[in-house]
Order: sequence, then C-alpha cells, then structure tokens
Amino acid sequence: MIVAFSISPTAADETGGVSEAVAAAVRVVRESGLPNETNAMFTNIEGEWDEVMAVVKQAVEVVAAVSPRVGLVLKADIRPGYDGQLTAKVERVERALER
Repeated sequence: MIVAFSISPTAADETGGVSEAVAAAVRVVRESGLPNETNAMFTNIEGEWDEVMAVVKQAVEVVAAVSPRVGLVLKADIRPGYDGQLTAKVERVERALER
C-alpha cells in the first residue's frame, strides 16, 4: 500500500512556524527504512498495512509531543500484490507523456 499523509501541529514555534515539528515527523518516516518521499504537501510511504500505519502513528506521536493538538490527513492506495508503486506509478505517467 501507499499512504500519502500530512501532519499539522496546531501549536507553532516562537516564529509562528511548524517546520521543526514537521521535520521530526519526516525523520521518523525516513528512519523507518520504508520507501518514502516528501513533497510540499504530503509525505508518501509504501509498505504493508501494519508497518505503514505504525510509522504514521509514530510520526503523529512525535508531533504531539510538542503540540497539544495534531491534525492528520491521510489517503491510501491499497493494492495487494504490488510493490514498488511509489515510483512505478510515476514512471507510467511519464511514459504516457512521452507519446
């Protein structure tokens, strides 16, 4: 499965920013060892249901440690029997664009 998620702390730092809290969540994802990528809006992670959800939960917990309230947006593509789709889906679109 591929999960695209975004975690938003409600409490900002002294400058009004949330990048440190978000970076802590992304660090959890990157250290998980699962295929992942981060863009301007979401972090995508690929793996089996239980392992992906455990990483999302841990990422929420590190943000919750610095914010009394946390928002989570999550979208999942559940397709049993398919691996490597984090890059394969994009490659298929790129090939179609070359035509």
